[in-house]
Parts: sequence; structure tokens; C-alpha cells
Amino acid sequence: MRNILFPVLLVLALAVTACGGGNQQSARENQPPAQENPQSAQGNEQPAQSGTITYESETGPIEVPADPQRVISLSGFTGNLMHLGVPVIGTDVWSKSAPQFAEQLKDVEEVSEEGLEKIIELEPDLIIALSTTKNLDKMSQIAPTVSYTWGALNIFDMHIEVGKAVNKEQEAREWVEGFRKRLEEAGAKIREKIGEDATVTVIEVYDKAIYVFGDNWARGTELLYQEMKLGMPEKVKENALASGYYALSPEVLPEFVGDYLIISKYSNADLSFQDTETYKNIPAVKNGRVLEMTGEGSSFSDPYTLEMQLELFEDFFLNSP
Repeated sequence: MRNILFPVLLVLALAVTACGGGNQQSARENQPPAQENPQSAQGNEQPAQSGTITYESETGPIEVPADPQRVISLSGFTGNLMHLGVPVIGTDVWSKSAPQFAEQLKDVEEVSEEGLEKIIELEPDLIIALSTTKNLDKMSQIAPTVSYTWGALNIFDMHIEVGKAVNKEQEAREWVEGFRKRLEEAGAKIREKIGEDATVTVIEVYDKAIYVFGDNWARGTELLYQEMKLGMPEKVKENALASGYYALSPEVLPEFVGDYLIISKYSNADLSFQDTETYKNIPAVKNGRVLEMTGEGSSFSDPYTLEMQLELFEDFFLNSP
């Protein structure tokens, strides 16, 4: 009976809070439309630790479970949590639609920042969200709620920070250390193969829009430019390095494409530009130096996605003409 009454009472309490609190505005991450055989989402086989730990979050200290067993992720960090062996019981639509998580998340509930009743029904012991997520104050009444500002940390420090929140900092640090060493070694091999002066362009096609990316906007850009030290065309530097991304038209695409081209393609992408002579005459296209990858899921920066992208890049560069 207690399990039945608690959700009902909490819904009523949140309804009263909503009536007296007014509407809360929140800005979404300012980026192009986005949103990637891992372990089971419920694969933490270790005995649960009792009690709580104090996590020093962006908003101050928060008491969180020492070994969370029922986590809801509304943040884009679902892959980070699963890689650390943390059971995820609910996640956002972007994570659910990412192909690299399909098997892990097939039995995990899709939840949203607006769907508080479903979140209550799932009885989470921890909620991970973004600082721009709506209803954070109401979620904190359901379970300890940790929020992060998107882009405040680099992709590796972010994984470690998530590890701290779930009491798995050491595991997170060990993965980061090992993966960055792999990236350094891969970058050296690739530069030796393609030349130190070779340049790489990363674009994404979503519907009719084309974006080119700088060195910190996911889609593998952090790996290619920051970690593996591959070159970026000057035109990309001028227009996308500071802002992160830049929208362009098919007519000017040749000005932005370097020796190698990587295309992130969404399922709804209008690819008619690839049938034009303008595109076909780009040297990278003519030389067979184009890698196409699935857009859905490419904007994540968790260990599963990054490892998948590294494998794609190694195969592409080391076997390209």
C-alpha cells in the first residue's frame, strides 16, 4: 500500500508546487538537431553498497546513493552511466534512438522532462540531467538530482565527473587514461599514413541543412583534431573553430572540404547535393576519401560512441587510397 500511496501523494505535491511556482523557462543546448556489443544496461552484478555519499555538484553538495541501482538519465550521458555499470531504468528520446544503444536500452523506459508521473512511477534513486532541463526542482523531490552544464567540461573530464556522481571515479579515470593512449597511438599511425599536412573536414546533413564542425562539437571532432592531431582546413578554422559549427550551402562546400571528408548523415537527410557536379568534383570525393556514418547517435561523447568512432576512423584513414 505504501508503494501505491507514495507516487499518488508525490504527484499531488508536485501539482501544488506547479500551481504556486509559475512557468519555468529553459534554453536547450544551442546546436544543430542531433541525436550513439555494449554491456547490459542492467549489468551491474556487484552487491549494492548501502548509504550515501556527498557529491560536489555544480549547484552545491548533494547526497546521492553510494551505489545507485535505479538511475534516470535525461542528459545525453546515458552511455557514460552504462559504461560504468550503472543500471539505467529510464532515458531520453535521443539516447533511445541511438543505434549503438539499441540492444542495451530496448527494455528501458523512455522518459522526458515533462513526464513527471512516469518518472515517479519508475521510483528512481538518482536522476542525471542537464542544467537546462525543465522541472529540476520538482525532480529533486522525487530523487537526488544532479545536473550538468553541457560543454562546461571536455568529453573526458565529463566522463570522470559522471563517475564521481555514481561513486565510480576510479573506473572512469582508468578508461580515460587507456583510451587517450589509444588515440595518441592511432593518431601517430594515421598521420604517418596520410601525411602530417593532410586535412580533414567533418560535416553533418540533417534534413536540408549542412553543417561543418570545429574541434569540439562531437561527431568525432574531439578525437580527430584534439587527440589525434589531424589537420583542419583553413576555411573551417575561420568559420567553425570558435563557434563549434557553421551552416553552409552545397555550392560553397568545396571551399571547406580538405583532403578527407567525413559525413554524418541523418535518416531524414536530403542528399541530393551528392548528385551534383559541384560535389562530385571535390578532390576528396574524386579520390575516394569520404567516410559516411550514421547521424543518429553521432553527437554523443560517451565511451561506447567514442570507441566506435575510433574504430571507424582507423579503418577509414589507414585503408583509404
